[in-house]
Amino acid sequence: MAIKALVLNCSLKDSSETSNTRALIDEAVKIFEENGADTEVLTMADYSIGSGITHEAVNNQDQWPIIFEKVKQADILVIGSPIWLGEQSSLATLVVERLYGGSSLTNEKGQYIYYNKVGGVVVTGNEDGGKNVSSYLIYALSHIGFTIPPNVDTYWVGEAGPGPSFIEANGNQNEFTMQHVKIMAHNLLHFARLLKEHQIPAEGNVIKSE
Repeated sequence: MAIKALVLNCSLKDSSETSNTRALIDEAVKIFEENGADTEVLTMADYSIGSGITHEAVNNQDQWPIIFEKVKQADILVIGSPIWLGEQSSLATLVVERLYGGSSLTNEKGQYIYYNKVGGVVVTGNEDGGKNVSSYLIYALSHIGFTIPPNVDTYWVGEAGPGPSFIEANGNQNEFTMQHVKIMAHNLLHFARLLKEHQIPAEGNVIKSE
C-alpha cells in the first residue's frame, strides 16, 4: 500500500544551512522510508509564502499553492518547528494559517479536505517549550480535520539558556527522544494505512454548501 509522507520543516534557516530541526526530522524520515513510505521534506524558508488565511496565492510571489498541492496528495503531514521564546517559529504559525485557509475545502465525499490524513509534530530547542509548541500544532492539525494518532509529538529540548542544540548535543543518542521518534513514525504509518483502507464514513460530517 503506497503511503505518502510530507514533512514541512519550519526552521528559520533555509536548506543551505544546517538545521537542528531537520536533523531530528531525518530520524523520522529514516523510519518512514524503511517502511516503504514515499517521503518528502520541504524547508519552508526556501519558499516565498505570503500571509493570509487562504489556500490561494496572495500575490505573484506567493508559492504556498505549490506546497498546498503536496499537502493534498499526502497521507501523513508532519510539521517541524524550533522553539523561540517558548513558542513555535513564525514560519510554523504562518504554515498553520495557510493550512487553515484551505480547511473549508471538501473532498469527493463532501468532507473537509484534511479528513483521512494523519498529522504529527517534531520540535527542537534549547529551552523548555517542547510540549507547548507540540500542543499548539497538534491542536491546530486536529481542529482543521487531520486525524491525530497517539504519541505523535517528538521533541528534543536542551538546557535553559544558550547552549548546544540537537546536533551538537548528540540528541540522536537521547533515549527518550529517539524512542518517541520511533513511536511517532510507526503510529503515523499505522493510522495512515488504516485510513487508506477504512476511510472516515461520510455520514454526519458532509459539509453542505450555503
